[in-house]
Amino acid sequence: MKISRVIIGSDHAGFDFKQSAINQLKDQKIEVEDVGTHSKEPCDYPDPAMKVAEAVSEGKADRGVLICGSGIGMSIVANKFPGIRAALVHDAETAKLSRRHNDANVLILGERVLDPRRIPEILSAWLETEFEGGRHQRRLDKIKSLEKKLFKR
Repeated sequence: MKISRVIIGSDHAGFDFKQSAINQLKDQKIEVEDVGTHSKEPCDYPDPAMKVAEAVSEGKADRGVLICGSGIGMSIVANKFPGIRAALVHDAETAKLSRRHNDANVLILGERVLDPRRIPEILSAWLETEFEGGRHQRRLDKIKSLEKKLFKR
């Protein structure tokens, strides 16, 4: 699937990585919507996480990227939304696995725990890796079934 639109958000602790990721996405001719934060002033991570997850859940963006200090808070929020498979990754290999095996549609990064020089490699791996399907599809179907039960959608 060609990725044409990515929605991205961060809190203050992920602001610098977000700027780097936006530049990389634009260099790859991908449309980017930045939902904030737009400064390093302290803010609450659930706010941008909800905006990104909701947009991806509703099909308004192909994929989402969220960045905070550790990545944990953003992961918790994003995975509350139906159809979201947000993956907190630590390197290019976990980025690839999140796509191959889980069809992750939201990438989560922790700015305080990652080397900034790794971001381009991680983001590229995540964007370029396709979902394998097969036995992994069976598992995603179980998740979708659970979501239908829990969200009554």
